[in-house]
Amino acid sequence: MNGYERIAAVLQGRWPDRVPVMLHNFMLAARQAGYTMNEYRSDPRRIAESFIRTVEIYDVDGVLIDVDTATLAEAVGVPVDLPEDEPARCHAGCLPDLEAVDDLSPPDIGRHRRVQIWLEATRIVADHFQGQIYLRANCDQAPFSLASMMRTPAQWMMDLLDPKHGDHVLRLLEYCTQASGQFIQLMSETGAHMVSNGDSPAGPEIISPDFYRQFAQPYERRLVELAHRLGMPYVLHICGRTDAILDDMLQTGADGLELDYKTDVRHAHDRMKHRAVFLGNLDPSGLLTHATVDQVRRQTAHLLEIFADTPRFILNAGCAIPPTAPPENLHAMIQTTRHP
Repeated sequence: MNGYERIAAVLQGRWPDRVPVMLHNFMLAARQAGYTMNEYRSDPRRIAESFIRTVEIYDVDGVLIDVDTATLAEAVGVPVDLPEDEPARCHAGCLPDLEAVDDLSPPDIGRHRRVQIWLEATRIVADHFQGQIYLRANCDQAPFSLASMMRTPAQWMMDLLDPKHGDHVLRLLEYCTQASGQFIQLMSETGAHMVSNGDSPAGPEIISPDFYRQFAQPYERRLVELAHRLGMPYVLHICGRTDAILDDMLQTGADGLELDYKTDVRHAHDRMKHRAVFLGNLDPSGLLTHATVDQVRRQTAHLLEIFADTPRFILNAGCAIPPTAPPENLHAMIQTTRHP
């Protein structure tokens, strides 16, 4: 099997010839290719080269094409900082009050330069690998997360708690669903095999499970349904400990969940092994960046043992790997899947 075939098999619930690996490594990929984050995010060929080198260095089965967590927000008007050697970040909202959602024109994110760079990078990677490596193209924020950036996270939490804002909360979520859906639609035309979104502000470490079910999960489900209409599998990522909402996340219909190391892996295994692919969930910082090679091997072997009874498993970090992660730790993780 090649990398594409392994991951395609896992998504179909079939056994691959070995556990596939897909790294959440855009910062590390840029660093190893010799680019600052500003150089990386400004040029689709540099982005593509970074992921092509990832496959050459680590012999992974799939790549997660990611740029930052602020491109979609910028495309809808959120002010964004672009540090020279750190990922882009939002520093303020773009809606002075929630009622301003009524004045928004329909989103048109395809006109945004950095969205086009992301799309073109994915096309280049797809053309290079010609179906030999599985391409998961991230599409930045899911609707709840995007709304939090448009209002700022703190103000968004206050909006949710104030009953008088109910209609405008739903209007903003509808607007954000349109924007997120446009990114998925555009990405479906690049040659990518799978799409994904992140919705970390919707996790239990930020909002209650009831709020997740009311304000996040229905809109995530609509993105999954869109991806499926376009013929693409979908992965949902939420940071932090997600035990309390795992069943709700599965009810979105997502084909896979990328879960953080804080989530109870045995609980996730038991809930997911017959329903969706588990992607993760090694600690990107405490383990892959700061632990020893032996510790990485042991923790990887532990994860492999837990998921030995199901094919629905792709080894990955639970979130983005820091640019300072030592290559020997990643090699140890990957080699453990081949010689457990």
